[in-house]
Amino acid sequence: MASVNKVILIGNLGKDPEVRHLEGGVTKVSFPLATSETYKDKSGNKIEHTEWHNIVLWRGLAEVAEKYLKKGNPVYIEGKIKTRTWEDKDGIKRYSTEIIADDLTMLGGKTSGEGNPQSAAAQQKAAEIQAPQTSSGNTTDDLPF
Repeated sequence: MASVNKVILIGNLGKDPEVRHLEGGVTKVSFPLATSETYKDKSGNKIEHTEWHNIVLWRGLAEVAEKYLKKGNPVYIEGKIKTRTWEDKDGIKRYSTEIIADDLTMLGGKTSGEGNPQSAAAQQKAAEIQAPQTSSGNTTDDLPF
């Protein structure tokens, strides 16, 4: 039987993205994302619970996040859950559960500065699939339809 590892979150950045530029020009961005739910307990008191998620973005999606995201920004994230295991300096086994994002959509309208693209993944994919330029500057027409 096939399995599915899919996460959809809408929340706010808990702090500015942490950016790392790795070997080969690969960019990695991580940040905490807060999601909140409100409910009433048995006494009718309003309770708000906030859950924190560790978000990780790679390459082009990370570069877009580096450029546009700031603490407090609302975002829509799609990705998968991944748990890492390691031993700390004292030999204690540690775990970290992360959301590896495949798609990021910035919510809340335009911000000041350079704008706010609606879907970073869509923008990245569009840039990657642009038709190649010929020497005369015209795009080639290799489409089968």
